[in-house]
Amino acid sequence: MVLNVSEISEHLKFLDISVLIKTFVAVFVLADALGNAPIFLILTKGMEPEQKNSVVDRASIVATGVLLVFAFGGQVILKYLDISMGSLRVAGGLLLLLIALKMLEGHLDTPNVNQERDIAITPLALPLLAGPGTLTAVMLLMSESPNAHISVAVGIFAAMVVTWFIVRQAARIDHLIGAEGEVIITQLLGFLLAALAVEIASTGVRELFLIS
Repeated sequence: MVLNVSEISEHLKFLDISVLIKTFVAVFVLADALGNAPIFLILTKGMEPEQKNSVVDRASIVATGVLLVFAFGGQVILKYLDISMGSLRVAGGLLLLLIALKMLEGHLDTPNVNQERDIAITPLALPLLAGPGTLTAVMLLMSESPNAHISVAVGIFAAMVVTWFIVRQAARIDHLIGAEGEVIITQLLGFLLAALAVEIASTGVRELFLIS
């Protein structure tokens, strides 16, 4: 079945492409699949390939679920705590900027691992794939436009699918790009995240201090 131009336009009108792209970039960068590949290899050392794949699958599902819950339920939390979107944008932008600076400096912390826990949930899903910065970002992006709900959900899902694929190929990627390649890619992604953080924070400042 072939869709004509009018049908395609009808489907696209429910999407805000700008918000979708911002969401994809934010979630993908913050999940940092390439940078986390060595951590995944360390955590799953000694496991069979099937076990490693199972860990990645469960971690991706949990992280995606948590991101969607915060994206759609974040507004309720903000209203309950009487926090304005302007305040959240400024705080969230600063948080993302701090993370971006750590990525640029190569000083991202490796989480402590409790061997008694399921590593698919902690630390892979939380906080590596869905950390505080990612949760804050999806909450902020949800308020970007009237059509943001579907756009953010699609952006989250798309970013997590790409992240899932990359982490599944962790051993090959780690071998191909090496330690120096990981540093370069992480710094490039950190630069993109820094730009996004400044945009989010500046929007919050305008909402708080400028009278329209």
